[in-house]
Amino acid sequence: MRNIVEYMIHPSLPERLRPLAGLANNLWWVWHPDAVNLLRRLDPKLWEETFHNPVKMLGLISQSRLDQLSEDDGFITHLDRVIYSLNDYMESSFWFQKTYQDKVGDSRIAYFSAEFGISESLPIYSGGLGILAGDHLKSASDLGLPLVGVGLLYSQGYFRQYLNQDGWQQEFYPNNDFYNMPVFQLRDDNGQDIKISVQYPGRTVWARLWRVQVGRTPLILLDTNIKDNSPEDRAITNQLYGGDITTRIEQEILLGIGGVRALHAIGMEPDVYHMNEGHSAFLALERIRHLMENDGLAYSEAKEEVIASSVFTTHTPVPAGNDVFSPQLMKKYFSEFQWKLGLDDKAFLGLGRQNPDNDNEGFCMTVAAMRLSYFINGVSKLHSEVSKKMWVGIYGGLDIHDVPIKAITNGIHIRSWISDDLWGLYDRYLGERWVHEPANDSVWQRIYDIPDAELWRTHERRRERMVGFARNLLKEQLQKRGATHRELQLAEEVLRPDALTIGFARRFATYKRGNLIFKDLDRLRQILCDKERPVQLVIAGKAHPRDHEGKTLIKNIIHWAREEELRNNVIFIENYDINIARYMVQGVDVWLNNPRRPMEASGTSGMKASANGALNFSVLDGWWCEGYDTNTGWAIGRGEEADDFPGGEEEQDMIESKAIYDLLEKELVPLFYDRGQDDTPRGWIALMKSSMSKLNSVFNTNRMVRNYTAFSYLPCMSHVKALRENDRSRLKALARWKEKITNQWPQIRIDEIRQVTTGDLRVGQMLEVSAYVNNGSLEPEDIKLEIFYGGMDASDSITNGAVAPMTFEKINDGRALFKGSIPLIESGRHGFAIRATPSHPDMFDRIEPGFIHWS
Repeated sequence: MRNIVEYMIHPSLPERLRPLAGLANNLWWVWHPDAVNLLRRLDPKLWEETFHNPVKMLGLISQSRLDQLSEDDGFITHLDRVIYSLNDYMESSFWFQKTYQDKVGDSRIAYFSAEFGISESLPIYSGGLGILAGDHLKSASDLGLPLVGVGLLYSQGYFRQYLNQDGWQQEFYPNNDFYNMPVFQLRDDNGQDIKISVQYPGRTVWARLWRVQVGRTPLILLDTNIKDNSPEDRAITNQLYGGDITTRIEQEILLGIGGVRALHAIGMEPDVYHMNEGHSAFLALERIRHLMENDGLAYSEAKEEVIASSVFTTHTPVPAGNDVFSPQLMKKYFSEFQWKLGLDDKAFLGLGRQNPDNDNEGFCMTVAAMRLSYFINGVSKLHSEVSKKMWVGIYGGLDIHDVPIKAITNGIHIRSWISDDLWGLYDRYLGERWVHEPANDSVWQRIYDIPDAELWRTHERRRERMVGFARNLLKEQLQKRGATHRELQLAEEVLRPDALTIGFARRFATYKRGNLIFKDLDRLRQILCDKERPVQLVIAGKAHPRDHEGKTLIKNIIHWAREEELRNNVIFIENYDINIARYMVQGVDVWLNNPRRPMEASGTSGMKASANGALNFSVLDGWWCEGYDTNTGWAIGRGEEADDFPGGEEEQDMIESKAIYDLLEKELVPLFYDRGQDDTPRGWIALMKSSMSKLNSVFNTNRMVRNYTAFSYLPCMSHVKALRENDRSRLKALARWKEKITNQWPQIRIDEIRQVTTGDLRVGQMLEVSAYVNNGSLEPEDIKLEIFYGGMDASDSITNGAVAPMTFEKINDGRALFKGSIPLIESGRHGFAIRATPSHPDMFDRIEPGFIHWS
């Protein structure tokens, strides 16, 4: 091996331009158009060639150009304005500081995610999960939250897509050049790289730490591609969602365990840990180990502190989408770790099992995250209900509706996704409050102050811009495939800048049904190729490299789009990324979404489209169940699922594709082309305004992060602070109490239930109920007794049950007497049952999985 001496070369910026280096290394510029325009002004061609990467661009721009700009008064004035805005942003106090800083002091939140989509210049994301995580960091910055992100820095990231001559998806993985990206290595006071180590079977793996600055929010990333590691271990952080199950567990060990150690290595001790999906669930185990070794806590005590300070967001609405590792694989990677926790196989693996007694069940990351978190949520109201059904088994007898999975519906960072010209329109007519208070409904009602003609001219400019962008990309794609001169000429003619344009862009998983609109090609041709009222489709998205069915969908669309009749009306754009997404959501008129309900947990692309004035045309799934109204867009179907159709999925596809055609023919196309003398579609614009005014205030990450703060971050900060007081006396008492409950709970029995109120029961009365509990050695206050009541269905089950509390009255013959009452609201057949769960003030109303008794 050659002994290579490394050295770094930095851009030689003139004195007056040196602030550009700081601007380039803070992704604050991503959501500030004045800063983007400044960077583009450096060299517009180079800006596009570097994929909007200012760090790389500063290294490539000619010295003569830099010298020229340093003497350009206009550019310097622009630079000074942007740097002033950046400094003002970094130094100001925002919502969190003004509202909560005095209450929480130096508390900090750690936000873990396997991917972060912040900018196309930092390609460490694949899709919706990463984009959401990026928008979460941006809004945390805007709100002033003391939050730090933690993830992995992938050498190749997610694949780039290209299509061969037959339309079959191919993948390639370009290497990321971190030294020319907006990331920088973390070093100690001696200038040495800060590294952490994690034990893997028979070896130690090292990771160096990098930092990305996202406004005021730091993002810490781990990278194993260093000389300290073997070639196999250097590849752990090679690809996002690449490799096999071994790669997956090794990446998730690094993310969870290594991520916690990374924070400790840089002196951060967060009070709250947020797991964005189950990939990082191993962090809870590492936190327990750290508390045991560093603070001398027992396992039971450390576990309770971790639970009290953990938040988990699940994103997956199907069981197969959750990572599950076999018992054998877990033993291989965690035998030594398990020993440090003092747990046997059954107890350790039980943390990740729905049924801890099933020795054959694998270790599920979602289950582990749920068992070790105080607050759990899905990402839409429907997804919360779906998740409750999926995971009710963890709670051993709890009614589905009471499974403690809350709903915090996803949102988008609006400023990252709207066009510059729409930003200017918002500034003129909404004032600056839309920037600082995007969740304020009254702000968005001023959408109606925008003149119809001005809003429409702005939207038409953006559609025309998107058409030009799509044509250029299509030509590039065709050139790479070796297209003829004639084919390149024809690419100049695809799409019309004035036609009704429908966008469909998402991951090409089969459940998203990317081919649904093509179900009846003859009818689709009639709709698209109407000479008086043309319609066009712009489609983009990637299939997972191992998803043969998803790749087949893309191939079929390419073949259909090549038909002579459809060639100018259907286009597929390769290599969908953040930049392509921006052009699409800003330029289309309609955003189509037709997943198979209820498999779309939330979906956020439609939110981006609506923020730009596009109208949603979607199945009632995910967020659209909450966003849809007759004056915000269109619904495909009425919320049916495949089981509702006698013919299953095939019949569902046929009926819902027909619904798409019917709505296009009868609703969308006529409304879009209904023009007055000034050629302005007043009815369409009215629907645009209604959609923007109703949806923008709700489906944004400002509201979302505020929700997380109020419902999870602040309660966790308060809980863990209380448990740590007086040398953790309350924490230790809680752990002892839990051990007592674990031992004594099997002896609990509810009996002698009495309906105290007798005779004819009438609406408006209260039905009094009493019950005795054989509480063994437990105190009555250790038990929470509740009445579960509601209407009865034909199978003698309670439907849509509600809960009424019961209070302890006295001890009688060694049994505890409890009483409660039920309001009689509706007539008909009703029923009730009594349930008991453990109760302790320091559980903070958390329902303990597996501890429930029914009468």
